[in-house]
Amino acid sequence: MAAAVVTNGTQGPPHARQSLLPDYPQLILEAIDALNEKAGSNKSTIAKHIESTHMDLPAAHTTLLSHHLNKMKQSGQIVMLKNNYMRPDPNAPPKRGRGRPRKPKAPIPPGTVVSPPRPRGRPPKDPLAPPKPKATPGSGRARGRPPKMAKTTPPADPSTAGVKRGRGRPPKV
Repeated sequence: MAAAVVTNGTQGPPHARQSLLPDYPQLILEAIDALNEKAGSNKSTIAKHIESTHMDLPAAHTTLLSHHLNKMKQSGQIVMLKNNYMRPDPNAPPKRGRGRPRKPKAPIPPGTVVSPPRPRGRPPKDPLAPPKPKATPGSGRARGRPPKMAKTTPPADPSTAGVKRGRGRPPKV
């Protein structure tokens, strides 16, 4: 049987160490109320106030304080304005998200069958459908430059009809 050794109040079973940590959200709210600054209190003044009132803080006090301040800010327990933390105003309207709010939807009468929404993007091609013939423009002519036609002119001199000429410029006579 192993006995838990206690030295400086930090060693012992895990549940005993957990109880030594102060309740940070409660300490933060007490510090903000005690400081009672109109524009709110920043992190350093909150930390100094907690350190002055509680002597048994852990070594990672600043890290724990930052973590709990961010957590409380995300949950809405405190509000951050210009690097200062304060309690939220109970009369203030709820904070809205970014962007334009959605349009209110008309209520659907009971008994109506709702079809699933159309998927985004272009619908896929049907692999079983026959290919469509290509449409020609309204003039009836094909697009682009017409193909080159072969020359079919009869030779001017019948005596040279069978002789092929060579490439390039002919020699002077």
